[in-house]
Formats: sequence, C-alpha cells, structure tokens
Amino acid sequence: MTNSSPRSFGNGEQDFQRGLAALQVGNLKDAERLFQAATHAQPKHVPALNLLGVVLGRLGRNAEALASYDRALALAPHSPEAWYGRAMAQLAIGQAQDAIASLEHVLAAKPDFTQVHLLRAKLLADLGRHEAALGAVEKLLHVAPTLAEGWLGRSNILFETGRYEEALSAADQALASNTGLAEAWHARGNALNELNRYDEALAAYDNALGLNPNFAGAWHGRGNTLKELKRYDEALSAYDKALVLAPEMAEAWLGRGNVLNIFRRCKEALAAFDRADTAISNLAEVWLGRGNSLSDLNLHRDALTAYEKALTINREFAEASLASGIVLAQLKEHEKAIAAIDRALALKPQLKYAKGERIHAKLQLADWANLDPACLEVVAAVKAGEPATVPFHFLSISSSPGDQLACADRFMADQPRFQAVSNRRIYAHDRIRIGYFSADFRTHPVAQLAVGLFEAHDKSRFQMVAISFGLDDNSDLRRRIKSSFENFVDARDMTDEDLAALVRSREIDIIVDLMGLTRYNRSDVLSRRVAPVQVNFLGYPGTMGTDCMDYIIADRTIIPEEHFQYYRERVVWLPDSYQVNDDKRRISECKPTRAGCGLPDDAFVFCCFNNIYKITPEVFDVWMRLLAATPSGVLWLIAAGPRAEENLRREAEQRGVSPSRIIFAPKMPLADHLARTAQADLFLDTMPYNAHTTASDALWAGVPLLTCLGSTFAGRVGASLVRAVGLDELVTASLQDYQALALKLANDPSHLRVLRDRLARSRKTRPLFDTARFARHIELAYTTMWERSQRGEKPRAFAVDQLPIEVPSP
Repeated sequence: MTNSSPRSFGNGEQDFQRGLAALQVGNLKDAERLFQAATHAQPKHVPALNLLGVVLGRLGRNAEALASYDRALALAPHSPEAWYGRAMAQLAIGQAQDAIASLEHVLAAKPDFTQVHLLRAKLLADLGRHEAALGAVEKLLHVAPTLAEGWLGRSNILFETGRYEEALSAADQALASNTGLAEAWHARGNALNELNRYDEALAAYDNALGLNPNFAGAWHGRGNTLKELKRYDEALSAYDKALVLAPEMAEAWLGRGNVLNIFRRCKEALAAFDRADTAISNLAEVWLGRGNSLSDLNLHRDALTAYEKALTINREFAEASLASGIVLAQLKEHEKAIAAIDRALALKPQLKYAKGERIHAKLQLADWANLDPACLEVVAAVKAGEPATVPFHFLSISSSPGDQLACADRFMADQPRFQAVSNRRIYAHDRIRIGYFSADFRTHPVAQLAVGLFEAHDKSRFQMVAISFGLDDNSDLRRRIKSSFENFVDARDMTDEDLAALVRSREIDIIVDLMGLTRYNRSDVLSRRVAPVQVNFLGYPGTMGTDCMDYIIADRTIIPEEHFQYYRERVVWLPDSYQVNDDKRRISECKPTRAGCGLPDDAFVFCCFNNIYKITPEVFDVWMRLLAATPSGVLWLIAAGPRAEENLRREAEQRGVSPSRIIFAPKMPLADHLARTAQADLFLDTMPYNAHTTASDALWAGVPLLTCLGSTFAGRVGASLVRAVGLDELVTASLQDYQALALKLANDPSHLRVLRDRLARSRKTRPLFDTARFARHIELAYTTMWERSQRGEKPRAFAVDQLPIEVPSP
C-alpha cells in the first residue's frame, strides 16, 4: 500500500499535466481523455475536475460540465474556480438565476474579481432586476472606482430603466477613465439620442466607429439618430452597414423596416420585419411596425392582428394599443376603438394624438359623456404646442382658425421631412398641365363634387392628368372620372419616392391636391416639391400647415382677408363659392313618399344628413328646443349604427323630447338619396364643422339650408354655399339667431314655400350649380398661378374676377 499510493498520484498528476498542455493548444478530445484519466487515478484532484468542466463546456456538453464542477465543489466548497465554472455551465443551459448565486460564491472568495461583478450585474439586468443590478455595479465601483467598464455597465443599466441623464453621466465617467472605449461612446450616443440631443448623439456614434469601424451596434445607433433627424437615406445606409456586420441583428432589421415604412415601401418593410422576428422572436416593436405596413396597404384586419400580437407580447405597449384603436375606428368598430385608446392613455397619458383620436371615436358614437372637459384639454394642449390631436379631428373640436393653424403646424413638424428638389423650372408646353392628386377617385363626396369640373375643363388650353393613389371601387363614378381625363394614372402601389418621380416625369405645371390632411393623404410626396405650383383644394377645409403648398382655393366668405394670417398657403378667392358642384348630379325619378321614408305625412321635417361626428351637444340642444317648440316636428338624420342611434335617442329623452321623434334614414345610392331628401322641409347645419357635400346635396334636392357663420374654414362652408345660391338670409350670426330663424320657418309655411321656390329657380340661374362657370373661374386661377411661376415670381394671394352669369333660355 505504501508503494502503490505514490505511483497512483504520480500517474494522475502526469495525466493532468498532459491534459493541461492539450487544452492549451485546443486539443479538446485529448484534454478530456487525460483529465478523465487524472480524476480516475485521483478522484479528489480538484484542478482536474475543474478543467474537465472547462473542456466539457467547450464541447457543448454543459450538463456533464456542471456535474464535474459539482464534484469539485463537494471536495472544495470554497473554490472560486469551481463556482465560476459552475456559473458558466448554468448560463449555457439557461439557468441564469442559479448562475447569479454561483457568482456570489466567487465574489465571497475573491471580492475584487471585477469581471465577475460585471457579469453578475449584467445577468441581474437581463432578468429585469435593475435595482439589484445597480447595486452589483456599486459594489464593483467600490472595489475599482475608476474602472471604465464598471461605469459603462452602470450607464447601460440606467439606460434600460429610462434614466437617460444618469446614463449619460455614467458614460461620461467611463470615458473619463478610458477615452478609447468604443462601447462607452456607443452608450453615450444611446443616451443622447433618447434625450433628443441628436447632433451630439451622432458625434458620439462617430467616435465609437472611429475606434472600431466594425462596431455593428454603433452603426445601428447611428441609424436611429439619423432617422430622428429625418435623414432617412443615411439612416437606411447605417442600418444596412450594421446588418453587413451582424446579419441577425434584430434591432437593425427593425430600424430598417421602420424607415422603409416612412418611404411607403411597405412590402420591403414587411420583409425586414420578418427578418427581425426570425432573429429575435417576440419583439413587440416588430409587430407594431408590421401593423403599420399592413395599415398603409389598407389591410386593416391583418394590421389589427399584428397590433394584437404586439400587445400579447407587451401588454403595456401604449403605441400598439393606440394603433389598434385607430384601425378599429377605420373599421367602424368605435366602441372597441375607444377601449383600446383608453388603455393607451392609461399607460401613457401624453401619448401623441391619442386624445384627439378618442374624442373623434366618441363623437362617431354620439357618446358625449365628459366631452366638454376632454375638448377643453385638447384645445389647451394645442395652444401649448403639444401634439394632442391630428388636424382633421380638431376641425370638429375647435372654432378658432389660429388654433387650427397651430394644430396643423405641430402635426406637420412631426411628419417625415424630405429634401425638396428645386422644381420652379419652366416647362415648355403648348397647354398648361394640371395634375389632380387624390386617393378618392371613387364613390366619395369629393369625387361627387369634382367630377363635373374634370369634364368641364377646357382641354384645348389645359392638359389634365389624374394621379390616383387610392382604391379602385369599380364604380360608375370611377369610370366617369377616368373618362374625363386624358391621362389617368393608377399609382396606388407606388412608393412616395416613385410617385414623386412620376409627377416630375410628367412635367406637371400645377399639382392640385384634393386630400389635404385627410386620411390616406400623400403629403410626403408634395413635401418633395414635385411641381412648380402646388395647390390645396376642396378635400380638406383648412390649412395644411406647410410651406410646400403654394395656394389654397377659397372665397371671400370661406377665408376673409383678416384670416389670411391663419394659412400657410396664399389664399386665392374664387368669385362665388370655392366649392365646385356637378350639375349633372342625377336625382332618381322614383320619388319616395314621406311614408316610404318612414316620415309622418303631416310633420315638419328638420333634417341633417351630416356624419354623426359633426353633431355636438350644443347644436343638439338647439335641435331639441326646436322639436319641443314644434309639436309636429321630427328630426331626420342619417343612419349611424345601433350604438350611436341609441345614444342620440337617449340624449333626446334627457332633454324632454320623445326618442321616436328622431328618425334615421338608411344609406342608399346617391340618386335615390337625393330624391328622398326633397321630403325634408329644412336642412339644419352643424357647428363648428358645417355640412359640405351634404349641404350641396340638400340644396340640389331643393331643400333650404339654415347655417350659422363660424370662424374657421370648416365652419363657413354652409354660408358660402347658401350665398352662392342666393339665399343669404339663411346665414345666421349666432346659434340663438339660428334657433329663432328655424322656429320662424317651421311656423310660417308660406315663408318657407317662398324660399323653396327661390331655391328651385336659383338652381338654374345662380352660380353654385353652374359647373362650366366654376371651371372657367378656377382655370383663370390656375392661369394666374402658372403665369407668376413662369415669370419666376413668388406665390401671392389674389382674387379671380367674376365672369358674367349666362342665364339659360327658357
């Protein structure tokens, strides 16, 4: 026995030394065999057990490695090497929490082991235990107060918790110790980017890349900052450089997809989001981006599914909840939309544009609970320069042209900005080329108004081009519009960049935007300055809040001179009304009876066929007072869905009016709708957002329109139309006057009959429904704009002189 023990020890030690040599040259198989032999010869050989664990770990056999470390620790419970190896094996098999405990044993033996402090802090942060992670870094910095990597770790953890100022300070401390630490410059850039100090962030990323040009994370960060600076081409290039270096970097694919969405290269964006999801599954931001792409492609149900996936991953993702609410509203599921927006606001009370979206969804349901304070809050936010609502929704909330300008300015400041190509060039054409730019060349109120104008244009003097980027509904109206243009371009699948190139290639002299800031607009194309003259007309009753639009078509009623200051565009006055009408608009020959419309034969029928969201409690109060004072009166509204109709009936009952006196008209084809409209006695306008196309419909059908002159474009349309048809006395100055005149007309059938007779004659003699006359006037406007552009002069406000009225022969 005394002779065998030294020989056994000697053999085990020899195998251990040979195994160590094999490990040092990377010969893992021989190292494993030799360490196994050493531990067989000497079962208590702790160094051999530890190194056997190292070899097994490198071979990917981590469970066996863990067993080897456990054998070592059974023999040497305080071995820092065994505890460290055990932690590495635990990490490899996904036991992060157990690994943290193992690292604590290492630090108990070696409290100045800085790399272990750093690793422990990182693991705690990865588990979301940020305060514990900060505590771990504090222990490290107590041991090594100038260690740059320690300050870097602190910066990264603070960044993850949204404490960006502190993260920046920690990154600066790291750089004070080591200016050559590229990762610290990267951390500094990340913090500065979140603090909106974009130029400094860019400089920080550039410093990181100067130290390490192959630093994929710095390229990604640079892309994020360039995106915020709206330097989109450069941002895309930066993301692409990151992906060359790190092809599976999900965050760079995400950034690339978001920039492609801005370019409306939605299909490419979807491919980028797919790559991001493949690299790291369950990134909520990826599904938000996918939803945005699908929404832009009008695939609203698919978009909703994507947003719901984002919320499944992160229930506290306010932006995804808001996005789902917006899509639900587009799908007319307004109750669900309100619930989604409420969730978003509960998570992030100042979330951009959410408050206005909520008010608009509630108005769609005539849900007026707490409406006044909500509107006051949004108005105050707009006055303070905050992005509380999109401009279109604000039209129903505000009656101040100054506030509407502020809202449009703030909204446009948030929109993508592109380098405007200098396009004041002079084209040499035999005819002025006019491009009408719209998503609504289909069954849509704007198209119903404008189709007659398209047909009436003087094709000998103007070459007309339609640029359509909306859906083709294959309607009779769509076909009529297409036949009215010499060139009709279906550009719905084009990116913004390609669409801008198309307009320029057509050498269009004047681009006439029929969208403004309504849904599906392509203002990003116009911001590139695609034509020498760019005009805001008809589709949006307000300023677009951008200098890229040269003119807005109006009249003296719509925008009086004292209101010019509230428009970024230069105002052009047409002599009658700014609103074109189609004098070929057909009224069905099948005239329904009142009974056929669900109306009492002997009732006085007040009607309003506006969208329900235009009906405010203040106006509804007036209507109910009218019904209360007119025992035979009924209120005829357009069908709005069960919930909205139920709410309006309940509101009537609360005001002492029987709900049965509100009658809802189902939607039907325009010709049939115009025929039944004639059964109304008086059309009541809404404020602050008037009837527009529906007002013209009523007048065309022979129903007088009672309106109240507002302060904004949207609130002065009724007055413009009524004056252009020669019924000036139906324009009132206040709701009190409006109510009094409505009551007077309801009680004076002869007066009302006189008005209806005058309206019947005016349809043929007054300018509102003289489409050819309107065409000549707007052509004079286009010619003046073109001539100024040809002379190199800047746009300026002007008025078109009135042409003589040609009264048709009896």
